[in-house]
Amino acid sequence: MSYSRRHTLAMIAGSGITVMLGARMALAKSAEEMIAAFTGGAQITGEGLTLTAPEIAENGNTVPVEVDAPGAEAIMILATGNPNPDVGVFHFGPLAGAQMASTRIRLAGTQEVVAIARMSDGSFARAAQEVKVTIGGCGG
Repeated sequence: MSYSRRHTLAMIAGSGITVMLGARMALAKSAEEMIAAFTGGAQITGEGLTLTAPEIAENGNTVPVEVDAPGAEAIMILATGNPNPDVGVFHFGPLAGAQMASTRIRLAGTQEVVAIARMSDGSFARAAQEVKVTIGGCGG
C-alpha cells in the first residue's frame, strides 16, 4: 500500500499531537502535589481564609469564586476534579489595600474547590467548598 504525501503528513501530525498530549498528561500534577509545593510541606490550619463559591453551579463554564485572607502574602486556588487542577495564584505586596481576589473558573463537574493562603507570619490557612455542577464546563 502506498501513501500519498498528504497522508504521510497527516500521520506525522497526528502522532505529534498524540505525543504532546501524552507529555502534557504526564507532566500534570495532582492537587496534593501542588499544595505540597506551595506550602513546602508545612502544617496547614483552617483559620484566616474565607472561600466563597456557590453550592450549586448551573453551568460549569463560569463559576464565580472569591477568596479573602487578611494578612496573606499569596493565595492559591485549586479545582481538584479538573484534569489540570491549578486555577491560579494571587500574590499581594505590602502596599495591597486588601488581600482578596475574585475570579470565574471552569469546572469539569461536581468537585471540591480548595484555597490555600500563605500568611505574612509564615503560616498557611486552608478553606474548601464543594460545588455541584449540573452542566460540566470541561467537556462534560
